[in-house]
Amino acid sequence: MTGWSPLLRTLPAEQRRRLFALAGPRAFSTGFRIFEEGEAADRFWLIRSGAVALDVYVPGRRAQVVETLGPGQQVGWSWIFPPYRWHLGATAVETVRAWEFDATEVRGLCATDTALGYELMRRSAAVVADRLQATRLRLLDLYTPDGSLPS
Repeated sequence: MTGWSPLLRTLPAEQRRRLFALAGPRAFSTGFRIFEEGEAADRFWLIRSGAVALDVYVPGRRAQVVETLGPGQQVGWSWIFPPYRWHLGATAVETVRAWEFDATEVRGLCATDTALGYELMRRSAAVVADRLQATRLRLLDLYTPDGSLPS
C-alpha cells in the first residue's frame, strides 16, 4: 500500500500486516458526523482520501474546528486511553475513504504483541500532543482578539 500514515510508515512489515488484518474499508460522505465528543471511542481510522474536521464544544458557541485532517492522518486516539471516550467531535468535510480499525481488537493485538503495542502507544501519544497543540492555538485565536496571550 502506498501513502502510509506516519503512524504506520516505519512499523516493521509483519506488525503492519498483523494490524491491517484487523482493518476494513470505510467511507463517509461530506457532512457526515463521524463521532461526538464524549461518546464511546470504539474505533479509529486512517484517512486514505478526503478530509475530516475535528471540533471542540465551546459553551454558548457552535463547535469550534481545531484541526482538519487529510490523507495519511489518523482520526481518533481516544480508543487507546481509558475511559475510551472521544475528547473531540469529527465531521467529514469532504468525502472520506479510510481504513477503519476496531479498538477492542487492536488493543487485544497490542496485549499479545507488546512491541507493536509500545509502538502504537508511542505514535498515538505523538498524535495526542499534536492535537492538544492545535486545540490550544485555536482556542487562543478564539479567546484573544489578536491571537496573542494576554499580558
